[in-house]
Amino acid sequence: MNPMNLESQESRLISTTILPTTDAGVISQANMILKSGGIISFPTDTVYGVAARFDDPVGIKRLFEVKGRDFNKAIAVLIGEKAQLSLVTAFFSDMGKKLAEVFWPGALTLVVIKNPTLPDVLSSQATVGVRMPNHPFTLALLQTTGPLATTSANLSGHENPLTAQDVFTQLGGKIELILDGGSTPGSIPSTVVDCTGHHPVILRDGAISANAIQKALED
Repeated sequence: MNPMNLESQESRLISTTILPTTDAGVISQANMILKSGGIISFPTDTVYGVAARFDDPVGIKRLFEVKGRDFNKAIAVLIGEKAQLSLVTAFFSDMGKKLAEVFWPGALTLVVIKNPTLPDVLSSQATVGVRMPNHPFTLALLQTTGPLATTSANLSGHENPLTAQDVFTQLGGKIELILDGGSTPGSIPSTVVDCTGHHPVILRDGAISANAIQKALED
């Protein structure tokens, strides 16, 4: 273990620990923290993310507060396997299934009809974004923890973090655990596609092109 603690007389600061993703039992430890309402950070196939349980309104509220994020901006959900989709969405269209089949795990976020049991703080709309990241450790983590409400592990408006130290610099003293998996690729974000209608609507250009999405639906 390689703990790094941030000490302060300010009561709002907490102890933040950094652990290598290669440590034995690190996923179990992360899961325990999440179950107790804590927040963790971990590497993905783009940047480092910061997360709470997807069904924990108090933890999700902390995500907004930790980042200084506008509460009107929804937080996406990461999943570790397609079987977890039923926990996130009330209806997954044939179009969504096709795109997931082709591009998951990978840099594609699908906007779906939100499961009505999910906390309103996750998304004030009737929809929510969901993605399966292409990162072996993160997939293993998500398969243990279940879906996680996840956003980039930076203060809103600041640089996206590509290392555990980047996360600590911005969020140290605000979250319980940072899982250090080395540097992440960063750069291009996931493409966001609304698949709740009859035709796909690209809400954010990203790693997967519009042509690739159209071709996948035509094949």
